[in-house]
Amino acid sequence: MKIGLDIMGGDFAPKAAVLGAIEAQKALSAEERIVLFGDKDQALPFLEEAGVSQDAFDFVHTTEVIGMGEHGTKSVLQKPNSSISLGFQYLKDGKIDSFASAGNTGAMLVGAVFSVKPVPGVIRPAVATNVPKLKSGFGIMLDVGANADCKPEVLAQFGLLGSLYAEHVYHIQNPKVGLMNLGEEEEKGNVLTQSTFPLLQKSEINFIGNIEGRDLFNDKADVIVCDGFTGNVMLKLAETFYILTLKKGFKDEFFDRFNYEQYGGSPILGVNAPVLIGHGISSPEAIKNMVLLSRTMVETKFVDKIREAFK
Repeated sequence: MKIGLDIMGGDFAPKAAVLGAIEAQKALSAEERIVLFGDKDQALPFLEEAGVSQDAFDFVHTTEVIGMGEHGTKSVLQKPNSSISLGFQYLKDGKIDSFASAGNTGAMLVGAVFSVKPVPGVIRPAVATNVPKLKSGFGIMLDVGANADCKPEVLAQFGLLGSLYAEHVYHIQNPKVGLMNLGEEEEKGNVLTQSTFPLLQKSEINFIGNIEGRDLFNDKADVIVCDGFTGNVMLKLAETFYILTLKKGFKDEFFDRFNYEQYGGSPILGVNAPVLIGHGISSPEAIKNMVLLSRTMVETKFVDKIREAFK
């Protein structure tokens, strides 16, 4: 297994990515290798400082970097020798089994859609994230930013993608899928949610109906379906809870689980290979967990499960 990692993406690159890769490698077997995409000359000092041989990793030296503020589509096309562009080229060619980056989100989405491409039958891939539950564990929410505007058919597919992810990657049996809405009744909501409800109802997943914002952190649903605009707003709000507890000096196990570092990265569900996007401020701990989640997605053959479901 070869796990691709962009070491030039993120606010603290390449140091955070290299240190995270070092920690992740300790948890991998001899047959599992991390392939680092980036400027090798910038990475080597961090390996030397940590007392780690460069032979512990495979390197793909790159000469360009896609900045966090650059346009996603233009940057991928205009910088073919960037760590993100070359990472997706290797993924497309089967030279690596997964690819992860804490870099430019737009470039990662463009790379995923135009290199490895969506699984046949998937209208729009979705970005998923973990949502802590009050009692224990977490649920899956999607989409959280890839698709600000959605059609009912797209939201219905998100329900299936999220259900497959919860079941096969996190081993949640018969996951409960809820549609985020402004009321529980079937007729509530806007045109989008009202049209999506019957599609989810007809699907083979365990659809429990509409849920409200107050249900986000309880056990009512294992998978929360929403458009990317709504999901991103809720995600950013949830991230703020953890930051506020730190600023207030408040220690609580539930709010500790809002720390993005524990989950590593957010997968793009519905494309033909495991692709993960990390937070721009990813620490070494977050990078490590993103690499390990990449391994899990490869091990479980999750993409094959999507292909089977969308035949």
